[in-house]
Amino acid sequence: MIDDILEIKPVLSQPKDVVIISHRNPDGDAIGSSLAMSDYLKSMGHFVKCILPSEYPENFEWMEGVESFMIYDLKPDSCLKAIQQADLIVCLDFNSLDRIDKMGVAVSENQKAFKFLMDHHLDPEPFADYYYCDDQSSSTCELVYRFISDMGHETEISDAMAEAIYTGIITDTGSFHHATNPLIFRMIGSLKERGLDDTSLQNNIFNNQTEKQMRLLGYCLSKRLVVKKEEGIGLVYLTRRDYQNFDIQRGDTEGIINHVLKIRDVKLAAFITAQPKIVKLSLRSKGEISVQALARDHFNGGGHFNASGGYMHSSLGNVIDKFWEFAPSYVK
Repeated sequence: MIDDILEIKPVLSQPKDVVIISHRNPDGDAIGSSLAMSDYLKSMGHFVKCILPSEYPENFEWMEGVESFMIYDLKPDSCLKAIQQADLIVCLDFNSLDRIDKMGVAVSENQKAFKFLMDHHLDPEPFADYYYCDDQSSSTCELVYRFISDMGHETEISDAMAEAIYTGIITDTGSFHHATNPLIFRMIGSLKERGLDDTSLQNNIFNNQTEKQMRLLGYCLSKRLVVKKEEGIGLVYLTRRDYQNFDIQRGDTEGIINHVLKIRDVKLAAFITAQPKIVKLSLRSKGEISVQALARDHFNGGGHFNASGGYMHSSLGNVIDKFWEFAPSYVK
């Protein structure tokens, strides 16, 4: 659903105290959309703070402005105070308040603030005053670009905003492997014509791994990879002991699942990890195989047709067994 753009224009016509919030364990789309939207609103005269529930991965530290993010896990009181004082709360890249943990309560309790939700996931929760949501969109960064264009300011997208938008689109589409549409290529083409250095950005995004991350990838592919060619399924898993042995931190496992999907015989890939309190699943697929349905039906999750995730409160072994029980039917 995308509400009439005329409904939001009066809200943005006068300077406001704005808080931009995105989800826990932020990815390139969460970070990129927050930075681009922040720069856009600042250009309109608003006073903007960006807040994340948890820290962003180190491999996004090169992004201009990311160092100014407020992190709830590090300074909860300051973050809650900013939310309480905000006149406008912009929620990016999540569809329900439980994705931002305890900050969701503060968002609900601030009755004076106008709430603006921009997201590309299914079934947005009814908590906002204005919705710019499209589950057919590749990413929230695509929606940021479209929103700025709908506001009549497409030509005012700065170099920093263009880099942030490009980062969100290329990471959420897996380098344009899924969730693509004709519009994003026209958008990237327009940004490229205005000077976007996509080669440099590709290096910053994808050629920025630490030695530990590369060794972890090697370990996953040599010791934790299970492939069932007859089923067309590949699985990588990590135990809690693996997390301790490799000292795995935020961002260290990013992209591992994509290597599983590179295997010729694999049509559906899973990355299953034992977290402190839950077991998480990341799911990817090729073609007309809906991992969104698999995540929704059996793992308390969802997302996109070819890229989704879920979780269970169970043991790693039980989750893996359940995955092998149900996943083959979705491939067939």
